[in-house]
Amino acid sequence: MALASLSLLVRMQWLALALVPLLAACGAGPTASQGGVQSTRFARIPPTSPQRPVQGFRAAKVMNLPGLGAIIGNNAAGLARQLGEPRLDVIEGDARKLQFTGKACVLDVYLYPSRPGAEPTAAYVDARRESDGLDVDRAACVAALGKR
Repeated sequence: MALASLSLLVRMQWLALALVPLLAACGAGPTASQGGVQSTRFARIPPTSPQRPVQGFRAAKVMNLPGLGAIIGNNAAGLARQLGEPRLDVIEGDARKLQFTGKACVLDVYLYPSRPGAEPTAAYVDARRESDGLDVDRAACVAALGKR
């Protein structure tokens, strides 16, 4: 009997100690209007001036990997002749993304103009498996899609 009451007492003390931090978090500290010290819990971040966007045209960096020579530099019509009709054709500003799919992979081709007002041409290629999105060899994906 004494052992059971001792165990209960220990559990109650442990519970009381566990609740102390929770109860302390509920109490509000002194506020500035009460003449107390302001809490340092919330740091003041001084305002900053956002960087201005780059003005003017910036040419895209063109990917240069083996096996992509037939893709890089090609326009949308040339890519469609080579790889078939794209599943997606997304235009954002002067850039364009074409997505081609097949059993082997999904190929995203990003087209950018080389100079202001020029027709966008393929500058970057990304390839992945459709099943799980893991990267695959870009050149192998291009070869697989071209054989369809």
